[in-house]
Amino acid sequence: MKDNSKLWAEVLAQIELSVSKATFATWFKGTHINKSEDGIIHLGVPNPFVKDWLSKHFHLNILKFLRDLGGDVRSLVYVISKEEPLKEEGEQKIKNVVGELPLTEYYINKDDNLNPRYTFDNFIVGPFNELAYAAAQVIIKKPGISYNPLFVHGDTGHGKTHLIQSVGNKIKSQSPNKLVYYITSEKFTMDYVSSVQLNRANQFKEKYRKYDVFIMDDIQFLSNKEKTQEELFHLFNTLYENNKQIIFSSDRHPNYIPELEERLKSRFSAGMVINIPKPDHESRMAIVRAKARINGFMLADEAVDIIASTLEGNIRELEGVVNSIICQTQVKNRDLSLNEIRNIVKNNQRPKKNVSVQEVIKIVADYYNIEEASIYEKTRKKEIVKPRQLAMYILREDFNASYPSIGQKLGGRDHTTVIHSCEKIKNDLKKDPALSQEISQIRAML
Repeated sequence: MKDNSKLWAEVLAQIELSVSKATFATWFKGTHINKSEDGIIHLGVPNPFVKDWLSKHFHLNILKFLRDLGGDVRSLVYVISKEEPLKEEGEQKIKNVVGELPLTEYYINKDDNLNPRYTFDNFIVGPFNELAYAAAQVIIKKPGISYNPLFVHGDTGHGKTHLIQSVGNKIKSQSPNKLVYYITSEKFTMDYVSSVQLNRANQFKEKYRKYDVFIMDDIQFLSNKEKTQEELFHLFNTLYENNKQIIFSSDRHPNYIPELEERLKSRFSAGMVINIPKPDHESRMAIVRAKARINGFMLADEAVDIIASTLEGNIRELEGVVNSIICQTQVKNRDLSLNEIRNIVKNNQRPKKNVSVQEVIKIVADYYNIEEASIYEKTRKKEIVKPRQLAMYILREDFNASYPSIGQKLGGRDHTTVIHSCEKIKNDLKKDPALSQEISQIRAML
């Protein structure tokens, strides 16, 4: 077995790469291998709280690293010890080991702009995004052939960027000879404007037409940018004609991006257009657990349920709450109570936008190209019934309006009619993917 000081320095170097800086500084400072006997590692820790936390939250990870790096390690025990042999020489060993590790793998590659942290290994798949995930897997097997272009849309924080960059990272890893490039529409616009000002338009064209996989994020910001749209149109045609894979993301369906050229809308819709709605409750719970686990942290099931039940849509908000809980746990040196977790969630919750019933009716009517007044009328025309039921469903699901109040606002209808309408839409959503996209587009307009 290796020298104890050297072994623990190497283990700490691995741990530092797998947890946040705050977690590492709080829980691993002052730890050291006190002794090793017959394959049993005695890990010295500074106080009982650190002992309890490491044994509860990080035991398996530490044991794995010890076995990977130290060989014949059977078990791990914790002992309270103020002794810190890893000062001077030991600390230098930690620095040396860290310096030898390939830290550049954790930085964004300037050649392709891909974030190495966005991979399918840490991408949570649930009912809300399984279609987008399945399409991505098909593209990885046959880039440029199937689902070209792929257009992913959905509200902010639904995992679009993670998905499309994961495709790029996977293709790059399995086909190193393929040129992959990720860019936001804003950066693309800036590059184009700069090329025109510097009289380097040809260089701009050559730069972007050489890629085998071209990924553009936040396409909605090309609204009103006529010249940039024209340049993207020609780039699209060149890449498409040469069977190069093209992937776009946006906060809405291409047909509902204002001031976007019709020829671009047509091309964006030519392959596969997929909506990623807000994650369902079970998926949110899985995401919360995964975000905590990445930081070497465990959350009680009750805490996970509180977070997932309160924050309904944005994955970034879920991650922010988890980070806040971890931070406060470290500061207070104890597990937080459920009430404390509820307060953290409440403080991180965004206030919902106030939308009137009239605004909902107007947007639904505009979407289906019918008169607003017709939704209030007592008519059974098919082209009116569906928008009316959908308006009731949105008022109930998104704004938590009561059944009686919805019925009263929409022409004095009985609450049982509203219940029937909402249940009808819920059942239709299970078998009609087109309806799901329609609702997502209306929500984006709201």
